[in-house]
Amino acid sequence: RLVLYCVWRSIHAILVYSQNVEELLKRRKVYREIIFKYLAAQGIPVPPSSEKHLLIDRVKQYWSGQLTTHVSESGERKPHTEVSKKRAQVVYDIHDLGEEFCQWFFKLLNSQHPLGVKSEERWGPQHFWEDAKMKFCYNTLEKNMEEYVGAEMVSLRLLSLVKEEYLLFNPNLNASGLKCVMSPHGLVLVAVAGTLHRDNTCLGIFEQIFGLISCPVRDNTWKIKVVNLKVVGQNVLEPGMQIEKPSIKYESYQLQELYDGKELSVKL
Repeated sequence: RLVLYCVWRSIHAILVYSQNVEELLKRRKVYREIIFKYLAAQGIPVPPSSEKHLLIDRVKQYWSGQLTTHVSESGERKPHTEVSKKRAQVVYDIHDLGEEFCQWFFKLLNSQHPLGVKSEERWGPQHFWEDAKMKFCYNTLEKNMEEYVGAEMVSLRLLSLVKEEYLLFNPNLNASGLKCVMSPHGLVLVAVAGTLHRDNTCLGIFEQIFGLISCPVRDNTWKIKVVNLKVVGQNVLEPGMQIEKPSIKYESYQLQELYDGKELSVKL
């Protein structure tokens, strides 16, 4: 019986007794997310829905020198998974994930408006982790702050903004209005700015920061762990100030600090 006395010896034993790269990467402890993040770190684009065996093939190609870290000018590189043509044309990275998430989230949330275009997808706590947290700060006539814990409570509070308060979110998904980073532990931070509307009136501007964590049992599925929503009403903006397309002014390191327990000031 082989007795392993430390992590280093364990790793050494695995490497020694693995017949080849494929056998090593196919081990159950080598999770799909680990391989995916490795390829992303090396600059190798892969579709987000790629299964583990396809990611392994990508690693083998990269290690054998068959892949470069940039898409060829001819655009010959093609994904090997069944994804829509629209997604296949986009080189996947964190920014793409953030943009796709925001398009999905705000379309679904706005569809809950009594006069909104109904979505086939159902809004609810299933899109959040059970221990999800939400902080809602709004500055209209006075500053207010609300906090909610739990998937059900967070889901219901967001729903009430649209369904009961008749608000509609209009995110600015241009480069200045969207910023996305990934923490060392795989938490994806998505910061988006936009305008807030009721009927034909622009009420003010908002900034929303999401913390997303991928679901370990469902490929290409991300659920919301943290929500920080800040709203500034038009009536508290400086006199004569025109509402332009809101932008995210945080630097990447500041977004990281938010999930290290530090507060971010409203920069709208």
